[in-house]
Amino acid sequence: MTDSLYYSDFLLWTKDTVTKLLQRDYDHLDWENLIQEIADLGNAYRDELESRLEVLFEHYLKRLYVPFPDAFNGWERTIREQRRRIKRRLQKTPSLRAFWDTAVAQAWQYAREAVGEDYPQCQFPEQWQYGTDIDTLLTVNFWEIRTT
Repeated sequence: MTDSLYYSDFLLWTKDTVTKLLQRDYDHLDWENLIQEIADLGNAYRDELESRLEVLFEHYLKRLYVPFPDAFNGWERTIREQRRRIKRRLQKTPSLRAFWDTAVAQAWQYAREAVGEDYPQCQFPEQWQYGTDIDTLLTVNFWEIRTT
């Protein structure tokens, strides 16, 4: 019954699962789906971090290398928003910090590829030329320190 509920009405399944947990009715829990949902939740946080880093890198690249001054303000607003959301996620889920370097590397590759397709007239670096630690990526306005 709970397995079919999982597939037919997920919200009702979650309410039913919470009720059973609160009542300590462990014999009637849908353990397989519960375990999978908990694992997926952790993966969702990692995916969110990668996605936000990808958007962050895309906008850094545009702000640094795409000569459209009229768009700078919008790109900078997106950068600020992604920084805030990444900081919030890291505060709520500090263990994501252990995944930071991997997430940065993956996000950089996807962002560079996407922006390169969108702006083929621009030259983007193969490698990120600035620091990739959390503090640097979430605080430094790289366009203010760029020399070329």
